[in-house]
Amino acid sequence: MKDVKTILEPARETPVRMEVDVLVVGGGPAGIIAAQAAASDGLKVALIDNRSFVGGNMTIGLPILGFLGQKGNQIIKGLPQKFIDRLKEVDAASEHRPCPLHMSLTLVEPEAVKNIGLKVLEESGVKVLLYVFSSGVVMDGDELKGVIIESKSGREVILAKTVIDCTGDADVAYKAGVACEQGNDVGGAQPPTLMFCMANVDTDKLRMSIAEEPRTYLTDFIPAEYFGQNHQFIVVGLRSVMEKARAAGYELPVERTILITGLREGEVWVNMSRINGVDGTNPESLTFGEIEGRKQVEEIQRYLKEYVPGFEDSHFTKMAPFLGIRETRRIVGNYVMTADDILECRRFDDAVAVASYPLDIHHPEGGGCTLTWCGDSYDIPYRSLVPTKVKNLLVAGRSISTTHEAMSAIRVMAPCMAMGEAAGRAAKQAVRKGVTPADVNVDELRAELIQSGAYLGESVGIDVTLLK
Repeated sequence: MKDVKTILEPARETPVRMEVDVLVVGGGPAGIIAAQAAASDGLKVALIDNRSFVGGNMTIGLPILGFLGQKGNQIIKGLPQKFIDRLKEVDAASEHRPCPLHMSLTLVEPEAVKNIGLKVLEESGVKVLLYVFSSGVVMDGDELKGVIIESKSGREVILAKTVIDCTGDADVAYKAGVACEQGNDVGGAQPPTLMFCMANVDTDKLRMSIAEEPRTYLTDFIPAEYFGQNHQFIVVGLRSVMEKARAAGYELPVERTILITGLREGEVWVNMSRINGVDGTNPESLTFGEIEGRKQVEEIQRYLKEYVPGFEDSHFTKMAPFLGIRETRRIVGNYVMTADDILECRRFDDAVAVASYPLDIHHPEGGGCTLTWCGDSYDIPYRSLVPTKVKNLLVAGRSISTTHEAMSAIRVMAPCMAMGEAAGRAAKQAVRKGVTPADVNVDELRAELIQSGAYLGESVGIDVTLLK
């Protein structure tokens, strides 16, 4: 490791901005739900985010994956479903649509997510603070007492009895000294993407070209009849078309054309940029990713208009507000989920969420993607949300305790929302009973989740005695 020049900062008193029962750091899919769950019976709850809005990856043009399982049944319910219902009230979300490749797609309107996200938090009594970075932690031995924030107001502290790290990058956990891992065995992480949107696309022409000429417009795993039956759809494939474009000199970063129709007529979101070697915890690397991603987007637009049916008269409308990061840090928790847990559809006595999305590894070295299905669903254990050593801290979202391979399955948004609900309700119980998150009664937690509408399996019922 090269020598790093350092300076010595003078000691100073840091003002306390607020004291709360539960602090949620990160306002993405997991964070919104976690804050709602924690505030469900009157606790003082705050949520902070470094952006000007909440919603995280729900705002970058991606469909939400994972509400339905591989058998077509709905496995994510509870508060995550209620959030989708709120979006549907303003025509900003679709039904959970079965998908031959991704199990299910739930389309959402990014700008509506920002609005509804703030509304549900306000209605729940959550104090929201935007435009702030979590820059450090307050520790008393192995107990996390609060989070240091930085903003235009300077350096301040938020004290909390329990903190939920929903940053997706384990920012709080890492600064608190929780052991973390990053990437695969050699440190390679799945590459990010920069989503963008095209308008005035003739989506009927696109889908029928695939339905009627499947040999020409071959798709990966998705049968041609899918396109003949669905006006809202996803395209993954068109490899032969891309080969023609490459032969003509186009530089395309992925092997497959990946297109997702939006909620509005003629709107298509494009997931075709890939920026290899980006470290989502390093600002210099993230800056490179943004610059390179925008260069790729320009080339992809030219390819779509020239080679893909329906895009002839299309035009660029908007870019995602930030890179879609697939992988950064993962905590080492009381249980490390593995690929075998997923592929063997493993059940756990302390399960707090059920997921079904396959192992979906975008190769860190670039190029292709590998998907491996388990055929059913699997449990996410509470122990994987609880870090080792550091007390008063929970983690929800893609940075829970998993291997690199297992993370590729649990990272999609619907399971992250379910983990958020579990973490929020666990934090609430910890505060109410004066215990650490590690000492929460998991049977009581599971009973509360089920009573609140969460899905923990078809055969799992409520023990009403635990709810008294």
